Amino acid sequence: MPDKSGRHTASRLAAMDRRELLSRTLQELAKRYDTLLSRVGFDFGKGLVGSLNLKPGRFFFASKSVPAVLDLIRQRLPQQAEQIIDQADKICRHHFDLLGYEDLEYGDPIDWHLDAVHGKQAPRKAFHQIRYLDFDEVGDCKVTWELNRHQHLVTLAKAYRLTEERRYADEIFGQWRHWQAENPYPFGINWVSSLEVAFRSLSWIWIYQLLKGTPVMPREFRKEWLRAQALNGRHIERYLSTYFSPNTHLLGEAVALLFLGTLCPEISRAEHWKSLGWEIVLREAQRQIQAGGFHFEQSTYYHVYAIDFFLHAVVLASLNEVSIPAEFETALEKMMNALLLLGRAGAAPLLGDDDGGRLFDPRRNRSQHLLDPIATGAVLFHREDFKAAAGELREETIWLLGVQGVAEWDRLETTQPNMASVSLQFAGLHLLVTSNPTSQLVIDGGPQGVQGCGHGHADALGICLHSEGHVLLVDPGTFEYVGNGRERDLFRSTAMHNTLRVDGESQSEPAGPFAWKQFTRSKAEQWINGESFDLFVGSHDGYRRLPSPVVHRRWVFSSKSGLFLVRDLAQGSGKHRLDIDWHLGSEMRMHAEYLFGVKGTSSGLAILCAEKHGWSEEVRKDVWSPVYGRKEPITVLTFGATTSLPAEFVTLLVPLKEIREIPGRLTRVATKVTPTSVEAYVYSTSTEEHSFFFAKNERPWNHGRFASDAEFVCWQKKHESEEELLIFCNGSYVEIDGQRVLSYNRTISRCEMLVCEGRKQIFASELDALMEQPVASDTA
Repeated sequence: MPDKSGRHTASRLAAMDRRELLSRTLQELAKRYDTLLSRVGFDFGKGLVGSLNLKPGRFFFASKSVPAVLDLIRQRLPQQAEQIIDQADKICRHHFDLLGYEDLEYGDPIDWHLDAVHGKQAPRKAFHQIRYLDFDEVGDCKVTWELNRHQHLVTLAKAYRLTEERRYADEIFGQWRHWQAENPYPFGINWVSSLEVAFRSLSWIWIYQLLKGTPVMPREFRKEWLRAQALNGRHIERYLSTYFSPNTHLLGEAVALLFLGTLCPEISRAEHWKSLGWEIVLREAQRQIQAGGFHFEQSTYYHVYAIDFFLHAVVLASLNEVSIPAEFETALEKMMNALLLLGRAGAAPLLGDDDGGRLFDPRRNRSQHLLDPIATGAVLFHREDFKAAAGELREETIWLLGVQGVAEWDRLETTQPNMASVSLQFAGLHLLVTSNPTSQLVIDGGPQGVQGCGHGHADALGICLHSEGHVLLVDPGTFEYVGNGRERDLFRSTAMHNTLRVDGESQSEPAGPFAWKQFTRSKAEQWINGESFDLFVGSHDGYRRLPSPVVHRRWVFSSKSGLFLVRDLAQGSGKHRLDIDWHLGSEMRMHAEYLFGVKGTSSGLAILCAEKHGWSEEVRKDVWSPVYGRKEPITVLTFGATTSLPAEFVTLLVPLKEIREIPGRLTRVATKVTPTSVEAYVYSTSTEEHSFFFAKNERPWNHGRFASDAEFVCWQKKHESEEELLIFCNGSYVEIDGQRVLSYNRTISRCEMLVCEGRKQIFASELDALMEQPVASDTA
């Protein structure tokens, strides 16, 4: 529940500037004024609609083109056509699939104020008096609102057009008129959120456009429909989320105003709504899309949510000759490109909150559906890699772009996405890619979110891992926003993410369903990309608040040949409880100790730690949420210890094409010198050996055969060949067996030396600093 303390309210008011304070005050006064007007019988729809002879703007499709679109869906997506009809039959029985909940029964007549999951009915009082986040009062408002978005009526309209069975249309108009009677303005939970009014407006537009010109359309329906849409638009404009929730809420409201203004010119405010809506869309694109293309809320789902809004808006604008700035198109393409990057090796990870709703088809709300927009993006931006990643045409693309768009899709070749490792600027997301098998590890080294970080999780330095289309290490999802509070806090806590916990605490402490007592600040300290490796080093301050402060620093080294080494350091003093959790994907099954297989395949993941590490180990069953409202079991592997700081733990993640046996051994190599100035580990397999050296504060250092002043050194040697690879970062030399094999006249960030069949290749960040170039070597 929201923090209602006087202290919180006072601090919030103090943070507002004059414009925000004025806007919020006027909105609160307007809510009460509307309530007073309703009580004296005021007709809110009167005078909102003018001449009925004005020509509406163009929608995505014209009435005469609907049969051709339907033929394309039948031909290209026959299963989708069948699903539309099956879903429509359920809707006619008043059984609904909402968010992650399935087959919810809403009775006859439908109770539009009911949360059928929890059996709670919202009170029918003035909307501003309803405590919509109070579970005891309304249940989960998202469930109620999802039904009242009326996207299911669009499904009924499509089913009618596919079958010409009148019962689907009769159900639409019956439900529509019943809703009007049961939701008089401004009473009830369905007027609380301007975004929900916006969604409903857009659904009504789709219904009208799908049924226009058919024999089932009532003769006077447009007049009735316009009056209802005018009231929606009035409400949205009057109660824009300019300061309340200036994110996808404001964006969705702006898109609704743009559509209403374009397609309902008979409404007296239509032209103003059209210009205001487009103005907000363009402004929010500049504000909400980060330079690297990721949405500023640090949530994959909200990133896709925003793409949906921007995408529908730009297609409608182009159809109606609205000027589209080049920088807006560029930003939208960057958003889609960021989504492509996240989904290159499988479904995009569910970082941050999962809202559960979608603009076009609310049933496509699982992680495997998040790449849907890039199918349309492939056509709009002529991107062959978008087409390859999307894999197949989407129903949404057919409706938005029509026959011509599908023809353009067919003309596009497919080019596999670039699989280079990359970071998403400002979002702090770093994507490390390896081959054999193709795998991608995503580590979150960015901010917790924006403003109040309401949709961010306590997941600093958390990791997700995908390989060959399978989820190996998973983000937990969201499950719910409101309820008893425990589930909401649990799913966004550090314990549910693949990162380090200290003293059983979460990195940030919740202060309500969309607030935190403090924000965790993460920092990417190093991001080094080589020819044969990538290295990320980051830290966060989430545990500085503890009585004995702790800093978590995480190193992730990836060898492009196919392994990820994760080194976790807890820096501080005194004794602390440390736990590192690895949440396996829902397809993963334990094959043997430290070895997990993907169900139904021969592939999997080895999770190896240094032998005799001294930490406890536990494999347990836990849950994750693949979609809002749903929990499913997964396996979690946890390493833990109560130990004195500083302390470190190293984990090796090895994606495997075949999981016959453990691929190798990881050992910590001790030294007789104490205190040691370097930590060393060796990973040995039947074919090769990898040595890793992490320098501490004192440099230069020596350890066994190796000596250097570098912060990090990796040496790889094939057992049955002369092939060797030497890597160092942030140093100037490396010696092996007393011989200086690489030497620079200054510290450089990266150097790699590959020796193969007597030939040497050197790759370095600053080749001009090389002091001794080996004889007969190649440089690059």
